[in-house]
Amino acid sequence: MDLRCSFIICRVAKEVLVNWMMLLVGLVVGVVSGVVGIGGGILFVPALVWLAGMDQHKAQGTSLGALLLPVGLFAFLEYYRKGNADLRIALLLAVGFLVGGYFGAAGAQYIPEVWLRRIFALTLIAVGGRMWFGR
Repeated sequence: MDLRCSFIICRVAKEVLVNWMMLLVGLVVGVVSGVVGIGGGILFVPALVWLAGMDQHKAQGTSLGALLLPVGLFAFLEYYRKGNADLRIALLLAVGFLVGGYFGAAGAQYIPEVWLRRIFALTLIAVGGRMWFGR
């Protein structure tokens, strides 16, 4: 086997490994999101930065792509069947998220990566603190 062929085999093997790793990350994030009802982006973005080596902008964009409409459908249906979801409120939130997500994403393109990471981290700290210390 020549060196070029070996390089191609290594590249394909790495791609297969990354594919399986991302499927596993998606599975774990899906389970955690289904259990505690958090948005997957809270877990996807750090995983994509740390495990896939993405910069903050690419991780956030990729996370949003993964979370498009049908992803949470089965989790929502399970909660709804048990009487633990409000369809009207969920739809209103979705419409607001649709509009707000567009403008937020458009604005984020102009924020330097270091500040985008800091904003993300501060958001997690603020939400976590409110959940921890709130009633």
